[in-house]
Amino acid sequence: MARTKTPTRSAASPPENPSSSSIEITASAQIDIEAAAGEGQTALPRFKMVAYTGSAMRVAAWRHPVILDLAGLNIPSQMRPIRFSHDPASGVGHTDAIRLEQGQLIASGLVSRDTPTAREIVTSSKNGFPWQASVGASVEEFEFIREGQKVLVNGQEFAGPVNVVRKATLGEISFVDLGADGKTSVNVAAIAPTQENIMDGENKDTSATNNGTATQTKPETTQADASNANANAVEDIRAQALAETTRISAVRRLCAGQHDEIEAKAIREGWDSTRTELEILRANRPKAPAIHVHDQNVSTQVLEAACMLTAGLDEPEKHCQEQALDLAAKRFRGGIGLQELLLEAAWANGYSGRNFRDSRNVLKFAFNPSIEAGLSTIDIGGILSNVANKFLLEGFFSVERTWRNITAVRNVSDFKTVTSYRLVGKDQYEIVAPGGELKHGNLGEEQYTNKADTYGLLLAIDRRDIINDDLGAITTVPRKLGRGSGLKINDVFWTIFLANTDFFKVANKNFLSGADTVLSIDGLTKAEVAFMDQVDGDGKPIGIMPSIMLVPTALSAIGTQLFKSMELRDTTASTKYPVSNPHQGKFRVEVSRYLSNASYTGNSAKAWYLLADPADLPVIEVAFLNGQESPTIETAEADFNVLGIQMRGYHDFGCALQDPRGGVRAKGEA
Repeated sequence: MARTKTPTRSAASPPENPSSSSIEITASAQIDIEAAAGEGQTALPRFKMVAYTGSAMRVAAWRHPVILDLAGLNIPSQMRPIRFSHDPASGVGHTDAIRLEQGQLIASGLVSRDTPTAREIVTSSKNGFPWQASVGASVEEFEFIREGQKVLVNGQEFAGPVNVVRKATLGEISFVDLGADGKTSVNVAAIAPTQENIMDGENKDTSATNNGTATQTKPETTQADASNANANAVEDIRAQALAETTRISAVRRLCAGQHDEIEAKAIREGWDSTRTELEILRANRPKAPAIHVHDQNVSTQVLEAACMLTAGLDEPEKHCQEQALDLAAKRFRGGIGLQELLLEAAWANGYSGRNFRDSRNVLKFAFNPSIEAGLSTIDIGGILSNVANKFLLEGFFSVERTWRNITAVRNVSDFKTVTSYRLVGKDQYEIVAPGGELKHGNLGEEQYTNKADTYGLLLAIDRRDIINDDLGAITTVPRKLGRGSGLKINDVFWTIFLANTDFFKVANKNFLSGADTVLSIDGLTKAEVAFMDQVDGDGKPIGIMPSIMLVPTALSAIGTQLFKSMELRDTTASTKYPVSNPHQGKFRVEVSRYLSNASYTGNSAKAWYLLADPADLPVIEVAFLNGQESPTIETAEADFNVLGIQMRGYHDFGCALQDPRGGVRAKGEA
């Protein structure tokens, strides 16, 4: 058993209650009653045990299995206490040798304590009781191995999720009747005691006085006497065990499964049936109404984790600390409802009510902490916003994002129009004259503008959702807000991109039409030549290579063939020979359903585009305020004329066409 301390690694999976949780590490042990004694001494029973096998254990209060890394185990001394069930009041003996062998912890020592527990263990061992062993160590550092990862510990390979205790200090070792690993066992080797090692002391040497001379005599003990003494000791232990079993049965009968805490305390502290019945009567007395005292373990982080677990968010450990997830799983075992979430926040913020009947005041305290609440407050607005943001992103990323693969991204700090320039004409290096003076390049007259605007939407979780205790409302609403933002940025982007008749045109030498512009090997070759023949203001090649083929859904198949296939075969009536594909692997294919959608001016199911990498020469640019590419969601108590909670999502961005030389448009038909 290992009692945990504060972990030093944030990626660990800590126990649910670090102050009281434990790790039971169980393996086989062996007691040998036949240990030799020195001359004139009484032989003490010896034990030898495999205290820990190095394997993973399922341990209460830990979310995932636990492994003690023996390489990091500190053994303060070879003499460590031996107890029963880790109880300091139930001493058994001590070790005199502790060592590590082949990934296992081996311990041996003496049953040196003269206690009822020690005598019971020795006698029970003779009767064949299968004792197990459990190690107690203070945990100083542990590491969480995530799912899909593997780790090598104690010469064995383990797959995550699993906790590895990297550093610990050995405290004590205990005999237990049932440890963490039910598959292990204790084989006890014992023989009938001799007159030299019977533990009850009845056969000790006696002293007699004869004519004033002190002499020591030893009473003669027959084998029958030794057998009778042993039988009496066994009978006493059996009687004690029967009395304890009867007491525990009476306690459990009185508690009847309705007072688990009283039952556990009564069994642990040895209460009789009268004391137990008195405590049950006290517990059943009517209690006067009292102000709710908020559980200090319920923090903003724990409530946020409870919401994500209840809502079924994928991989919640990526968004919450493991400790918060474990505490949330323990505190809200059946999941948290919307009413319970708001009540927890209201209680922490000074609300004294006991239920949700006064919903107006619950919302008031949940969103507005009282002065009396002091520092013990919970930010319900922050919780709802953080939880909603995770589902907002799910909705935002659920729509088409082809636009992001063909655009340049600009970071702007305000909503003013921003201007960018292209170095043209004098952007080539000049020979350096003697003396090392460099000539200045010039910013040409070619400039491109863009600006960000704000787009947003307000939705509400109304009073019906709250009364119905529908936690799904705080996941459904943000998903809609996220999806709405994703659809809006697509709408703005493709509206601007497709209204390009003055951008892709013959005068700019970036527009091709005719039957030979159908997407094929020949059509793609023609577009590639047109792109690469483009020149700058001085009539020199721009030096940019095309890298993206943008096509509508109807041309997705042929576009993929041109990108991936090594040859394209024509099996029509003209029967052409197989033709190798000269464009294989050249141009990454991007497909958008917006290109052929009839709602947008300039749409076509046959037109396609050959574009440069947007990092080299973009044809279109998207500006985001402060670099925030995803929408923002905020939560607050609804206005006075609305019963409920309101959520607003907004996104600051803008789109603008840039350099015509960054692409070529092929009409795909005459």
